[in-house]
Amino acid sequence: MEASSGADALSVLKQVGEVPICISDIYMPEMDGVTFLREALQRYPDMAIIMLTGMAEVNTAVECLKLGALDYISKPVMIEEVRARLHKALEKRRLTLENRFYQQSLELRVRDLDRKNRASLINGVQMLVQALEAKDAYTSGHSVRVSRYATKTAAGIGFTDDALEHIRLGGELHDIGKIGTREAVLNKPGPLTADEFQHIKEHSALGEKILAPFLAQSPAVLRIVRSHHERMDGSGFPDALRGARIPLEARIVAVVDAFDAMTTNRAYRPSLPVGKAVEELRRCAGVHFDAEVVEAFLSAHGNGSQLPIS
Repeated sequence: MEASSGADALSVLKQVGEVPICISDIYMPEMDGVTFLREALQRYPDMAIIMLTGMAEVNTAVECLKLGALDYISKPVMIEEVRARLHKALEKRRLTLENRFYQQSLELRVRDLDRKNRASLINGVQMLVQALEAKDAYTSGHSVRVSRYATKTAAGIGFTDDALEHIRLGGELHDIGKIGTREAVLNKPGPLTADEFQHIKEHSALGEKILAPFLAQSPAVLRIVRSHHERMDGSGFPDALRGARIPLEARIVAVVDAFDAMTTNRAYRPSLPVGKAVEELRRCAGVHFDAEVVEAFLSAHGNGSQLPIS
């Protein structure tokens, strides 16, 4: 196909779509070859373009190469040279497209492998959580319940898809840092000393540190693990965050974590009745807990009638 000018060529390409290769003169009416080259490659970046140039236009031809032309041919042209340059340009285009395809294919394979490795690592961490809870009859099943409570609450607030999955996973892994807490402190039947309390407070930052290498693409999970003990009035840990500075995901897990802790037996006290636990959540709403999250939690569970889950 032929065109009488750069503008005409763009019009033809708009009708027929991208072609594998195009030969363009530098000097044309309406739109010169350099402008055509820029416009064409912007619209059809995979099209191979060869420029035709006179002997006095070599500098312009070199500039065209910098702009993306694959080659240039000096006038007067010989048919055999044109064929050779066309073949060379098409071969270069083919190699460029193949390399791009292989690169994209490799990236997909690497991402797929990364997902599989990530899933495998997460499974390993989940097994560690289960092993941690198995050591303590009082906390058995705690992480799974927190995860279920948090997911249902978050769904009621409006979380969906990946964001909801991050809540689920964060709830399940929120206490992973307790792997570094001494059992004597975890299972102490009486009040903790100041040093013991400081020691147990380290579990949230430690949990984030454990998970960060393979959950870097899931920052919401890391926010939950680090910040689920922050309090609305700034009295929490590890960063003494206040109010809206506490990530919403962590505010959700903070509420449901506290509820599950209150309604299950612990080494230092028996479980509270559901009604008393709900009263405590509401009493602390706005001070320790996000008041809207407290109500969302209760609303998601029949205003407390469906609590606790087993």
